[in-house]
Amino acid sequence: MLFQRDGGLQVQVRSTIEALRQLAAPGLEIELVDPNHQRLDHYDVIHVFSAINGNYRVLEVATEMGVPVLLSAVLSPGWSRQATWRADIADRLTGRLTKWQVQTSYAQIKRALQLAQMVVALGAAEKQALIEGFKLEPARIQVLPNGIGEQFFHADSAIFRRQTGLEGPFVLMVGAISPYKNQHGLVRALAQLDLPVVLIGRAQHQHQAYLQQLLDSPKVRWLGQLEHHDALLASAYAAASVLALPSQGEVFPLAVLEALAAGTPVVMTDESALSLPHSGFALKQLRWDDTQALCRAIQAFVAAPPPRADVSALVQAFTWQRVAQKIVNCYHMLHERGTRGKPDAV
Repeated sequence: MLFQRDGGLQVQVRSTIEALRQLAAPGLEIELVDPNHQRLDHYDVIHVFSAINGNYRVLEVATEMGVPVLLSAVLSPGWSRQATWRADIADRLTGRLTKWQVQTSYAQIKRALQLAQMVVALGAAEKQALIEGFKLEPARIQVLPNGIGEQFFHADSAIFRRQTGLEGPFVLMVGAISPYKNQHGLVRALAQLDLPVVLIGRAQHQHQAYLQQLLDSPKVRWLGQLEHHDALLASAYAAASVLALPSQGEVFPLAVLEALAAGTPVVMTDESALSLPHSGFALKQLRWDDTQALCRAIQAFVAAPPPRADVSALVQAFTWQRVAQKIVNCYHMLHERGTRGKPDAV
């Protein structure tokens, strides 16, 4: 079901494949596995994206076949020692109540992490969650961030202005339209300001009423869902005064990286694995439900925007080409080690 919708994970998978192919590393062939028609032991290394949604079964089968696996965990940093302790108790209780016929998602995540020969964390916070929450050995973890497409570093704001007719400052929010993403909190925070809010993202059927509630505000303009390669998306980042992402939680949000690449400052949730050194002048991370702090931070960026070149420089190293080379190195490490059977330390 992965590609039945579009979001950050789908962009990560597609962008990784594209960047690896463009890298054209000698002896390396990359393809998306079709598990309905291909066996996993047709490959030398399997790269699994996300430790959730039943992906542990892929790792189990690959392990049985002796194929090493690189797992991009994509886990929330909220998996602390205390959180996993509670989840472990809930899992054991669930098992006993159902005579071990029901398994929790926590148990599946734990199983996937145990089986992977190498685990990718998107940042230091996610690595800490893997170590503290799931007792993963630090030597098995590689920290590799998501990449940013070149088009976001060279985005032209004129495309957005021309197509929308929207002039002057505005706040942009990119992501699925849902209560979890908290677009309503953003609109509420800006209620007293004469500042338009532009939303980009898809609203699923169950969130149509939520979307309509947002559109009832005369300040809100919704552009629907834009393809990731659409020039209008990159242009929207460049034209915006601020990108806001006050969601209840994010792992390593691509929208934030892309906005920064376009030179736009960001106000976002502090429930995230994203950490950029010396970024306080352009990146504010706040409690997701603190509407007053959200309003103040946005006002400050609109009144005194940081130099766009300095903002973009924060993420200059996050190109897909650099990330792809590091991923290739991980593939070679697994392949050359000839990992078979039980996971080894990396």
